[in-house]
Amino acid sequence: MIIAELAIFPTSEGVSVSKYVKKAIEAIEATGLKHETGAMSTVIEAKSLDEIFDAVKRAYDAIVGMGARRIHIDLRIDHRLDKDATIESKKRAIHE
Repeated sequence: MIIAELAIFPTSEGVSVSKYVKKAIEAIEATGLKHETGAMSTVIEAKSLDEIFDAVKRAYDAIVGMGARRIHIDLRIDHRLDKDATIESKKRAIHE
């Protein structure tokens, strides 16, 4: 699995952007990919980079569709090729 951490929000729409973030999360949910949303970002688990990039694009399109004029995207990707990693296995590893 590939695990990605995504933070996406408009920087042109004032100090309260929760309605934009909510739409972005809804777009990610619509992909059917496993994900967990925290206070500052959403972690997504996928089998391919294409699925990750598709989820990012959907979140981006959702915010653009709301009229945002400037969007900030932070994307971090962890792809272990030596063994299967999941959101759950990464969380377990920090508690071992």
